[in-house]
Amino acid sequence: MKSCLSALLAGLLFGVGLAFSQMLDPTKVLGFLDLFGYWDPSLMLVMGGALLVYLPGYFLLVKPRVERSADDSSGTAKPLFSDSFKLPTFKQFDRRLVSGAALFGVGWGMVGLCPGPALASLSFAGTQLLLFVVAMTIGLWLAKRFT
Repeated sequence: MKSCLSALLAGLLFGVGLAFSQMLDPTKVLGFLDLFGYWDPSLMLVMGGALLVYLPGYFLLVKPRVERSADDSSGTAKPLFSDSFKLPTFKQFDRRLVSGAALFGVGWGMVGLCPGPALASLSFAGTQLLLFVVAMTIGLWLAKRFT
């Protein structure tokens, strides 16, 4: 229950951050990608702000793991509502990763939305956004089924 509540609060904080920074507006994202038209650099500022918040915590978590031996668990940071942090273990580039990133980028560039903002926008958006989320869900299901 605590981990579900924690995930809900993190998702709400993420959604509020997206709304506050106006990243729920696809025209804002498309303006950032329009380098030769009316370029809007505000998305870069939002990404930079996110990195300033994220990177110190990441390095505090990862650096001690590298310096300790595999059997030494003393001083290990532990999340409040889980047994351990879930860090990615997959470290190689392959065709699936590159093609998925390319599809994501093309879709983001065409529509100006990615999954997080699309879901956060569902409460106030219209038919086009609903169609996007349905298509996104079908695409996720197809990718999981056939890869």
